[in-house]
Amino acid sequence: MTTERPAAKPLRSLDEALAQLLAYADMLDGAEQVATADADGRVLAQDLVSQLQVPPQDNSSMDGYALRCADLTDPARALPVSQRIPAGSSGTPLAAMSVARIFTGAPIPVGADAVVMQEDCDVQPDGAVGIKVTPQPGQWIRRAGEDVTRGAAVLASGVRLTPAELGLAASIGMDFLSVARRPRVALFSTGDELVMPGAVAPRDMPPGAIYNSNRFFLKALLKRLGCEVTDLGIVPDQREATILALRKAAENHDVILTSGGVSVGEEDHIKPAVQSLGHLDLWQIAIKPGKPFAYGRVTNAHFIGLPGNPVSSFVTFLLLVRPFLLKLQGAGQLEPQSVNVRADFNWPRADRRREFLRVKRNPAGGLDLFANQSSGVLTSAVWGDGLVDNPPGVAIAAGDMVRFIPFAELLA
Repeated sequence: MTTERPAAKPLRSLDEALAQLLAYADMLDGAEQVATADADGRVLAQDLVSQLQVPPQDNSSMDGYALRCADLTDPARALPVSQRIPAGSSGTPLAAMSVARIFTGAPIPVGADAVVMQEDCDVQPDGAVGIKVTPQPGQWIRRAGEDVTRGAAVLASGVRLTPAELGLAASIGMDFLSVARRPRVALFSTGDELVMPGAVAPRDMPPGAIYNSNRFFLKALLKRLGCEVTDLGIVPDQREATILALRKAAENHDVILTSGGVSVGEEDHIKPAVQSLGHLDLWQIAIKPGKPFAYGRVTNAHFIGLPGNPVSSFVTFLLLVRPFLLKLQGAGQLEPQSVNVRADFNWPRADRRREFLRVKRNPAGGLDLFANQSSGVLTSAVWGDGLVDNPPGVAIAAGDMVRFIPFAELLA
């Protein structure tokens, strides 16, 4: 008599896994004040409300002459210059039948209703100015408050600050900003085969050894997302060593991030080690590359386990860890923007899992496919400039429109 094995539990879809992961990502407590000049990439912790209007008063957007359009009744008549107004100074009310020499950013004098750029003016030997065009009221004038009005929330809580936002904050006088606390992340890799660059020369590498590339790109990705990273190095493929590393990593860290050891081989110790100290809530998802992905808790710290293959580790970080870390910081925009682009390649081997193919835009406006899509070929991520998000069971023929996610969206 034979006993049938129970059917394998279906793998979670990426959307299900991401939704569950984000449900665990409560915003970290404790905002901090950071100098505006140092806040690039941080997440704003409260709305930024302007206490003034920008510009503070009507000002000129050109070097030229401020005038009253109604004074130009005789096109042949040159008007005298009654005052000179450089940026940073204040003029006086404009005298009738005169013009004011004005410079970019200088306030518009009371009575003037237009600026004529200096290229459209003719300065006479006696200093009077002839106007060679017919100006319209309001031309070349920046109106007070046209950029920012007093009391307006110019930036909302949850915005991830870029150089443009920093400039806007400075324009309303903010020298410090309230931003979310940085996630504290402990990072380590597992694997007896791993060697650090510099520890062994390439010519002396023992059989089966590989350099630990994951450690470098994961640390860089974490820092780009504003994390404080503690690098705990390489942990050998031993159950007790893995437990000790996890226990240490859980101390004073919000997140533990590992790569390797999350598959189902005899030397993969992450799963039982995490379960001995806490629990696992996610284990394996239906994507390619990146099936071996884990989430759980080790005491009070979030645990995230990434696959050991470098492309799998890279892709799962971008798709799952990145939005998780952003949500911990209260960011509002978590999903990368994607666009539909023409595939200039064939992909006849439809997979049951959702696939993420490394591609690059070509001069014809389509996408080329990297020839080797193996999860161990990190050159595909360097050559490519994005991913094709291909649904399960879908083959691609040249000319099909596919969903393209630029690396520029995922690495920002």
